[in-house]
Amino acid sequence: MRTSSPRQCRSLSALIAYSLGVFLITSCGGRSGIVSGIVKDADGPIAEARVRMRASEIMTRTDSDGSFTLSSLPEGEEIEVAAWADGYYIASLHITPPANEVDFILRPYHTTDNQEYQWISPIEGSSPDACGNCHPMILPQWLGNAHGGAVANPRFFSLYNRADVTGTQQAAPGYQDDFPGTAGNCASCHAPAAGVDGYLKTNMNDVRDQVTAGIHCDFCHKVGGVFLDPATDLPYNNMPGVVSMKVLRPPAGDNIFFGPYDDIHDPDTYLPELSESQFCAPCHQFNMWGTPIYQSYSEWLTSPYAELDVTCQDCHMPPGGERLFAIPEEGGLEHPADTIPSHLQLGASDSNLLQNTVSMEISAQQIDNQIEVAVTITNTDAGHHVPTDYPGRHMILVVSATDEKKNLLTQLSGSVVASWGGAQTGMPGKTFAKVLRDMATGEAPVVSYWNQTLIDSDNRIPAMRSDTSIYSFVLLPTTIEVTIDVELFLRRAFQDVMDAKGWIMPDMLMEKEQIKIIIEEG
Repeated sequence: MRTSSPRQCRSLSALIAYSLGVFLITSCGGRSGIVSGIVKDADGPIAEARVRMRASEIMTRTDSDGSFTLSSLPEGEEIEVAAWADGYYIASLHITPPANEVDFILRPYHTTDNQEYQWISPIEGSSPDACGNCHPMILPQWLGNAHGGAVANPRFFSLYNRADVTGTQQAAPGYQDDFPGTAGNCASCHAPAAGVDGYLKTNMNDVRDQVTAGIHCDFCHKVGGVFLDPATDLPYNNMPGVVSMKVLRPPAGDNIFFGPYDDIHDPDTYLPELSESQFCAPCHQFNMWGTPIYQSYSEWLTSPYAELDVTCQDCHMPPGGERLFAIPEEGGLEHPADTIPSHLQLGASDSNLLQNTVSMEISAQQIDNQIEVAVTITNTDAGHHVPTDYPGRHMILVVSATDEKKNLLTQLSGSVVASWGGAQTGMPGKTFAKVLRDMATGEAPVVSYWNQTLIDSDNRIPAMRSDTSIYSFVLLPTTIEVTIDVELFLRRAFQDVMDAKGWIMPDMLMEKEQIKIIIEEG
């Protein structure tokens, strides 16, 4: 069940270009046009500013006196050149090379957040400024992902309100039942556009289905950076989600969009962090009561992927084949498809992603009157542990041995699926999970991490690491051939929670293998 992953398919040059926000085009030989000039603001020249021919890899930086020379341009042809420096909007000019004494005057953007700002709806046609009006190729990708549904997910609200998925019947657990009369900090990640204006003040029921309260285009592109502890490179304790984000809503009469490109003109500006894993850290790295809960960012940070500069975005926002990120009528220019990230934001519900996460190898041998089976699961393509984040997620490995008459052979040794493994409980195999134990009741596993919990066990597989388990089965005297079947699948919540809440989430098959062994007579 292995196919090439987006990370494997992307060339090294394209990966580097994407992470830097650079657009690759095929260079045209014989270009001799030159543009030179100065990049400055109202106070004088700006050093180390970027100057780029739009939608190309032709780029330079300014010297200490703000001067630049941009060469290898199409001579005699009008082009658009953009200039950017940290703390400023991007400026652009239409120029016909050769040209000199060209001045780019950069406008600094605001440094304080305007709480009176009204969020722009992403939904196409909802307003003249709606994001989908100019980005119709991005909107459906966002609408179909978990971020787009953060304020509408019925499973989330069933946990928040101690209800079933219909909201009509009581079903434990539930935050509002454990902490009645409080809002909690859920909005910091699930409704950050509302939660930004008051930590622990936004009740999720008050913003349910309000798209502009959630994780949407205008919110994410108003984030001008994230706050990380320089001692750990992680978010500070007790600062989940939007609390660790530098949100910069513009003053009245102005606007700003932080983006991954350095050549989209004012009111856009370039934010390299948008293409870096640290941008994801505030919502994918936090503790509750001191217990690590969502830890995918720190798992990535200590993995080989971080050393190789393979980011969260590389796997979860892979290019989708689009050559435009905005329609031409609104200034969109074509780029190579492998340099435009999608907004699919793939996750645990994407079967293709899951089937490109781990590899499985099995072997079997006859030892006297037994069959010994070894199963190795390797986390080959996830830049964090598998499974990660929501502590209800777990993988279940099931191993079976049958003879030529379809009789199940009796297990002699090896692990079995945990008691909370639903229909697979007690079968030969293994469960992979971070198991939380409630400190007050002693119950485990639990998903109610808003209460005080401890990590009872954690055998998830880190990036590039393997787990091997061995199972033996007793051969029947008449056995001629043994078939070994091994399956690994993801269950997105513990079975008792899904049953109580009425969640319909089929298991997601990750790997499946079968081998046959001819039995030698003793």
